[in-house]
Amino acid sequence: MFVAYIVVAVLMAVVLAGSARAKLVRDAKITAGLTAVGVPEEWFPRLAALEIAGALGLLAGIVFRPLGVAAGVGVVLYFAGALVTHLRARDVKGAPVPAVLLLVAVAPVALGLATV
Repeated sequence: MFVAYIVVAVLMAVVLAGSARAKLVRDAKITAGLTAVGVPEEWFPRLAALEIAGALGLLAGIVFRPLGVAAGVGVVLYFAGALVTHLRARDVKGAPVPAVLLLVAVAPVALGLATV
């Protein structure tokens, strides 16, 4: 279970870091998608900071599991908020990405709790 946590935490951290980078450099596709659902561009750095914090927390959880579990819960809440934002904007085409990431984000939490 510990090895599974490491694999899932590292993969999720890479996804979070990539998403944060896209927000910080204002990637055209990401910017268009977020502004279409009503997210102001001023929020991009804050959202990126949350993703970076989640990624670092998941990686720190390899050494100190409670921190990884807490970060995992934060990542789950982050993607739940993203999914709700897409659904409230009736963006059915954009909703699957945060939905899948929400489901994937549950894995480090479950594995982290199983290996405490």
